[in-house]
Parts: sequence; structure tokens; C-alpha cells
Amino acid sequence: MHLQVLSSGSRGNATLVRADEVNLLVDAGLTLKELEVRFLAARFAGRELHHIALSHGHLDHTRSAGALARRCGATLHLCERLMRNKAVERAPRLATLHLGATTHLAHPSQPASGEPLHLTAAAIPHDAVPTVAFALDHAGRRAVILTDMGEPEPQIARYLSGAHVLVLEFNHDAELLRNGPYPPNLKRRVAGKGGHLSNEQARVVLGHLAGPNLHTLVLAHLSEKNNHPELARAAAESRLAELGLSHVRVLIAAQDEVTTALEV
Repeated sequence: MHLQVLSSGSRGNATLVRADEVNLLVDAGLTLKELEVRFLAARFAGRELHHIALSHGHLDHTRSAGALARRCGATLHLCERLMRNKAVERAPRLATLHLGATTHLAHPSQPASGEPLHLTAAAIPHDAVPTVAFALDHAGRRAVILTDMGEPEPQIARYLSGAHVLVLEFNHDAELLRNGPYPPNLKRRVAGKGGHLSNEQARVVLGHLAGPNLHTLVLAHLSEKNNHPELARAAAESRLAELGLSHVRVLIAAQDEVTTALEV
């Protein structure tokens, strides 16, 4: 299984997962044109996309989900409440994600061949309800994608622990947010229970999820105005050191660049 973050941030999110013959896109928050650019950079033929899974209904995660599903003939997996979202109405097939349950994703033309990609959706706090994080399992390897979380919740470890590759939100530095350019109501929203993880909160979540399997941590959804990559990296690396995991590679996902393809 390989994971590649195509875009991460408030202007659009998308992560490509390839597991043998099964190809999945987690979130489709870019325009179709921009997704094609990212697919090209990832050396991936977009027409070979089989499944799309949505974490929640905000536009930076859903923007072209329905149109992309229609173009590729992909199945769109989402929580039932999102099925009325305008961004998904062009999808040819919708499949319901059930919280805490695992969906088995197979190649559409060869459903009985090879091992499927197992997708588990775990509810997390955010002001778009429901919002989920994903655990992806294939051939004994696990990747976890968790962004857009308002506050740490230790119980998520029940569904999301044991990752070999963890994509985790490090959205903002609390002091930069407090003294930054956002209006007061937006500051309250970002810092609140329905908002995003600060670097310090992400350290807490990392403590819940990081374990002996972890070899790569990807810092995701960094705010362009309320965080700096070096602050997020320092927070992550110091927490990993406290956990005895200093060997873990730390990467930072960008808004405008595709990450390397990570072998899970």
C-alpha cells in the first residue's frame, strides 16, 4: 500500500491511496482541473480511480467529489447525512459509511481477486457533523488519516491506533492564532471544539495514536497564516522523542505540492 498527499490545507485536501489494484482518493477538495494536475504529478492516471471517501462536508474536502466520481466511474463513500450535499449529486454510485464500521473496497471489475482495501471510519469532533477520520488496512499494513478535529479524544485510539503511516493535523500555533489576522469569531471557531487541532493538541493526539509500528508521520492541514512548518515540526518531533519514537520520519504536507509516495 502506498499513500500520497496531493494537497493539504484550507484551500483543498486530497490524499491518494494505492493498494495493489485498488485505488482510493480520500477527499476531493480541489477543482477537477487541479486534481488532474496533482494526479499527473503523482504519476497516476485519474481514470483508474475506483473509490472516493469523504471525511466530511466542508467544501475544501468535497469540492469536486461528485464530478470526479462521475468522470472516473468511481464509487463515492460517505456518511448518510452527506448524501444531500450538492458536491456529491453527480456521483454515479453512493455507498454509506457507517461510523465505527469497516468497508471493504475491491477493484470493481475484479471483486474476487486480491485482498481488498479495508476502510474504517471513526467519528471525530468538528463543526461539520459527521466528520470522520480514516484507518486504511491492507496486507497487514495500516495508514491513518486524521484532520479537521476540534479537540483531542483518547477514545479514537480504539479505531485508529497501530498506524505505520499517520497523517495528522497540526493546524495552528495557539499564540499565532491569538495574535493573528483572523476576526475574533473565526479565531474562536478555529480554537473551539468544532475547529482544528493546535500544535499542542496534536501532540496529545499523537500520544494516543503513535505506537511501535509507526515509521512515518505526515503533518497535515497547516494553517498558512497561523502556523509555521518549523513550529509544527518541533512540536511533533519533541513528542515523538518523549514517546521513544525519535526514529520516526516527519514530513510536512503542503497545499500546493504533492508529497512523495509513501510505502506504508
